[in-house]
Amino acid sequence: MAKVAVIGATGNVGARLVAELVQRGHRVTAIARNPATAASPQVEAVAGDLRDPAGLARLLAGHDAVVSAVRFADTDPKALIGAVRASGVTRYLVVGGAGSLEVAPGRRLIDQPDFPEAYRHEASRGAAFLDVLRGVTDLDWSFLSPSALIEPGERTSRFRLGRDSLLVGETGSRISYEDYAVALVDEIERPAHIRQRFTVGY
Repeated sequence: MAKVAVIGATGNVGARLVAELVQRGHRVTAIARNPATAASPQVEAVAGDLRDPAGLARLLAGHDAVVSAVRFADTDPKALIGAVRASGVTRYLVVGGAGSLEVAPGRRLIDQPDFPEAYRHEASRGAAFLDVLRGVTDLDWSFLSPSALIEPGERTSRFRLGRDSLLVGETGSRISYEDYAVALVDEIERPAHIRQRFTVGY
């Protein structure tokens, strides 16, 4: 059993991660600006603010792992990574985006002409966050990119993992929030992608 802090615990992915961690018997600290909806007998819900790195570091201290499930557009990567570093926690997992995945060697999804403009800013900030992480050598980080489409669905535990290339299956490039959470918690329990980006899809 691990003690895991989830930053952004009330979002689409964060809430599923909290549920998956609880289901597997882990102790969870749910950190959000408005944490009331994350509270339960199995979850300690606390208020935290990305704009207060020192306060965030204090909330993270004493955990076995930290997961950040926050929008990249709202995040200063150096400040967030600095808060994790200052907390003394070395295992850091990031809910990533699909935009920086390659659709062909040297060709990223975000650079394709049909990439939705509405998602371009968030995707570019996610790619920048990954670039910063790749220079971090004192944390055991992992960055999990979803498939091109991530949406509510079933927890099947049947999916594929990859590295830097977009996964495309019979129904396109997709993954459910629920199975994304399974893949990330698997990585917490059985680390296989230390200081690497990896991806999950059907």
